Amino acid sequence: MTRSALARACVCALVPISVAACSGGSAAPPEQAEVSVVLFGDAEEVAGYETLVDAFESANDDVDIALSPVATQDDLMARLTTSFAGGSPPDVFLLNFRRYGQFAAQGVIEPVQAHLDRSDVLDESDFSPAALDAFRFDGEELTCLPQNLSSLVVYYNADMFEAAGVPPPAAGWNWDDFLTAAQALTADGTYGLGVQPSLIRLAPFVWSNGGDVVDHPDRPTTLTLTGDADPAAREAVDWFLDLQLVHGVVPPDAEEQSESSEARFLRGTLGMYLSSRVAVPTLRTIDSFSWDVTPLPVAPGGEPASILHSDAYCMSADRPDHTAAWRFIEFAMGVEGQEILAESGRTVPSRLDVARSDVFTEPDQPPASSHVYLDAEPHLRATPRTAAWPRVEREANTLLEEVFYGRIDREEGLRRLDEELRPLFELTVEGR
Repeated sequence: MTRSALARACVCALVPISVAACSGGSAAPPEQAEVSVVLFGDAEEVAGYETLVDAFESANDDVDIALSPVATQDDLMARLTTSFAGGSPPDVFLLNFRRYGQFAAQGVIEPVQAHLDRSDVLDESDFSPAALDAFRFDGEELTCLPQNLSSLVVYYNADMFEAAGVPPPAAGWNWDDFLTAAQALTADGTYGLGVQPSLIRLAPFVWSNGGDVVDHPDRPTTLTLTGDADPAAREAVDWFLDLQLVHGVVPPDAEEQSESSEARFLRGTLGMYLSSRVAVPTLRTIDSFSWDVTPLPVAPGGEPASILHSDAYCMSADRPDHTAAWRFIEFAMGVEGQEILAESGRTVPSRLDVARSDVFTEPDQPPASSHVYLDAEPHLRATPRTAAWPRVEREANTLLEEVFYGRIDREEGLRRLDEELRPLFELTVEGR
């Protein structure tokens, strides 16, 4: 139960007032609907969602939202897997486009397309096509409604750049500019770059260099990172791995284990940090230096590229009535709901009118260059959304981390990346 719902319950328990007053209005229906909502986020993110829920309940006194946040996406996947298996899933859940495929393939998600088509509040044209397309599991019907349109970007410590005599990064910079800056910012006690060795961090560099991560975007059968089928992809992989293994501009294994890159950036000992908009609420706690955001560097002779980071509201299919759940989604995806989360710093709104408004582009808190997220939209690409993709990604990330930190030989690791993941793609094809 949210703070506003709890307050109403306490008043009704302590003060002998009318049933109508306890329901929050003079003509509330006799039954109070409750909608369970599960989502992920740290304390700063969850605070934004709590504000959203409070606003919804204030405007809809016949519906209580039971908000149940978890800390990470992995925790969310575990919660959803268990709840669906046990027959007690939440009414609404927020899920990333890379992870909803396994539930969509099982038929346990109520497609939102028909609800959106009937809505008097929302219209498909309100939202970014790039975000919408990522949630069309069958390629046509909208499965879930995306609430954000983020991308991978570079957060940078402007004070460190100035102290090192390095020009601040700008749109159009390339891999050589990026590496030069990272090397200049790497000194005793500081590193130029923090990046997670994972597929979603690697993919934009592969795409920028003209390569691809898989052999087919909709029905993949293998990764294409080893170079045999896609030399451009392998060139990007080697450049990415060299940031750690050759140039040493990323904290080595033991140091990353003792302090994360985000923690280093917060402390002012990391020059650049690669993440999505999700990092902003936490980074806004910084008061010891100036920071901003800039696009990813472009491969020499390549094209700008970034990866879509988008989460969507999904509804569980096994419900006799989705009316109350859809009302919450309509509110969350309307102008007021999108503005609330935009002000929290957590999201790049998927509603184009809110994303282009001063609420998002002219914030009174950093980053000053919020337009960078919107400028990336034409260059956003998505990884596959097949049923087994979460497992493919998870196991690929484990191997990439082993290679990135030098725990296993580069060629051996990439060979295993190819051979050990092929059986998972066979499951992916069958699961789609």
